[in-house]
Amino acid sequence: MRVLSGIQPSGKLHIGNYFGMMKPAIELQEQGETYLFIANYHALTSVSDPDQLRRDTLDVALDFLACGLDSEKTVFYRQSDVPEVTELSWLLSIVTPMGLLERCHSYKDKIAKGIAPSHALFSYPVLMAADILAVQSTVVPVGKDQKQHVEVTRDIAIKFNNQYGEVFTIPEPSIREEVAVVPGIDGQKMSKSYDNHIELFGARKATKKRVMRVVTDSTPLEDPKNPESCNVFALYKLFASEAELQEMANKYRGGGYGYGDAKKALHDAITSYFEPFRAKREALEQDLDYVESVLVRGAEKARATAHKTLTAARQAMGLE
Repeated sequence: MRVLSGIQPSGKLHIGNYFGMMKPAIELQEQGETYLFIANYHALTSVSDPDQLRRDTLDVALDFLACGLDSEKTVFYRQSDVPEVTELSWLLSIVTPMGLLERCHSYKDKIAKGIAPSHALFSYPVLMAADILAVQSTVVPVGKDQKQHVEVTRDIAIKFNNQYGEVFTIPEPSIREEVAVVPGIDGQKMSKSYDNHIELFGARKATKKRVMRVVTDSTPLEDPKNPESCNVFALYKLFASEAELQEMANKYRGGGYGYGDAKKALHDAITSYFEPFRAKREALEQDLDYVESVLVRGAEKARATAHKTLTAARQAMGLE
């Protein structure tokens, strides 16, 4: 099994990113051959400040290494350090029907959010297909809302193989059914776009301030409360043990327990959970040469695999 995952460096990573993508990706390194890339080419469709892109790319690398990514088990690299991917995306575009791209919901969703339409935004799924196919990934973990990306990749790979011969492995999506939607401080899905997120490694005072802003109802302190409909409790579930969770639920239902107390418990749980990661991240910030060396070594491994794939595609199409 060869697994591929990628994440865009488009701002500080938050708790939703961690439980939705980072933690599952890190756990996969124990199950098979894992490739994980920082999708800085993709990020160019929404990030126009070069200094910001550099900072965000470094932050993603620091965050993953701090949270447990093992560079001996995972091929970890920047997308832009594997140029074979962009050449392969052109070769794949030759067999990609316009209608296939026109049906992709990601383009429509991003335009609706105010991102200026561009060729890069429209052809985004082709570059994504190249990311997956370049390393001959067999499994691509995605949420339900991202399944279409893998389906498009499969369609492109099958069409190429039918026309030019068996070059690409056809990947399978692995739907993460168990990943819950992480609520933001306003109750919507946590997202930087909604400014409702809690950063993984934000300043301690800023994190506490965000936690204390989690939206709750107006039930008086002395009255019983329903834990299952509370945003604070939903976030606390991510960090607490079963015993701690049951204790808080009993306090909710018993009355006399305020949301302020629940928020303090949530803040303590977040702090405790991420404190070892924070310490490791601070150490890594003092050794950026090591971080860079991890990305360079990862890119060398990814390029070796991608080069074989690209050569096979070029030969199949008559370019060599």
